Amino acid sequence: MKHNILQESHLKDTKRRRAVLHVLENSGAPMAADRIYSQVVKSVPMSVSTTYRILAALSEKGILLKNLSQDGKTYYQINSHQHKHYLTCTLCNNTIEIKDCPLNALEDELNKDTGYIITGHHLEFTGICPECASRNHG
Repeated sequence: MKHNILQESHLKDTKRRRAVLHVLENSGAPMAADRIYSQVVKSVPMSVSTTYRILAALSEKGILLKNLSQDGKTYYQINSHQHKHYLTCTLCNNTIEIKDCPLNALEDELNKDTGYIITGHHLEFTGICPECASRNHG
């Protein structure tokens, strides 16, 4: 991530904001606020409410993307301006990225059928990862 993304977004460059961004940059998958907080406080002291305020500010400026999941939690990730989908285990919450978007053909079909210009979509896949499946059924 660019070091001056905070200034470019007209946000004060603070140690706490940089710590939140660092955790998300290194996560490899969207993270819930409680997990972000638990990682950040290992290196920078801050409260849970400060974590939520930082996440809100970064989301409002478009630095982060946030998504409400089926589990009722909001997950945050760095806005890389690249379209991504994830598959999340409902037992251990392990999340992996799906390499190709399975909805591109559907978007084209909807555009053709309805005349709408499709500007985006959100899709969440959930399941049970191989490790959890083997523990629970093996």
